Amino acid sequence: MNFHIMTLFPEMVMNGLSESITGRAMKNGFINVDTVNIRDFAQNKYGHVDDYTYGGGAGMLMQAEPVYLAYQSILERIKAGEEAFDKNENSMNDNRKPRVIYMTPQGTPFKQSMAVEYSKEEDIIILCGHYEGIDERVLEMIVTDNVSIGDFVLTGGELPAMMIVDAVSRLVPGVLGGEDSAVYESFYDGLLEYPQYTRPEVFMGKAVPEVLLSGHHKNIEKWRYEQSLKRTKERRPDLYEKYINNKNK
Repeated sequence: MNFHIMTLFPEMVMNGLSESITGRAMKNGFINVDTVNIRDFAQNKYGHVDDYTYGGGAGMLMQAEPVYLAYQSILERIKAGEEAFDKNENSMNDNRKPRVIYMTPQGTPFKQSMAVEYSKEEDIIILCGHYEGIDERVLEMIVTDNVSIGDFVLTGGELPAMMIVDAVSRLVPGVLGGEDSAVYESFYDGLLEYPQYTRPEVFMGKAVPEVLLSGHHKNIEKWRYEQSLKRTKERRPDLYEKYINNKNK
């Protein structure tokens, strides 16, 4: 799976993703992360990609042209990769438009179901805004998904973009190293994950629940399900209600 990230700060993105699980996934070839510096496509000798907004207002706005040119450069890379892969076949679709995710607080709140959906794509482009945002015209031209990570504002889209890559890449086969690793997690089936324990068996007077030491797998699964229900009801009553309603349909 290929992630193409359009940003003004490529080093920030790569430094963050080159560690831990995503770093190993890149090293082992399960995912590829490619950053494109939007500033490289500035149409002036100073590398400026922002300007004042029409109609006035505070702050600067990223210009449409460098964003569009950066996007076109990614399309060319994707097409070149497809041509290399399919050089002996006539199976490439020149009209195929890759998913372009724009990180914005105005977008759809990101959920696990979206991560699952994105993990099925071969190429995903993530656009990171800065300043007061990006000229609306280029957003209308290239963006397919407006996505938010929460009802708050950050200085740029790089951190949200890294979160998207992390959440999606761990669903790519081979990244976590085990087929069940991504299954028994919060949100996978609409519930929060059950509590978990490791050695020592007793820590500061607190013991591991006996059922987990019993070796009785059916009882363990029942306990875990009950704990997931309880935890979801306590911490995310909105998810609990949705789960119960769907189960009763």
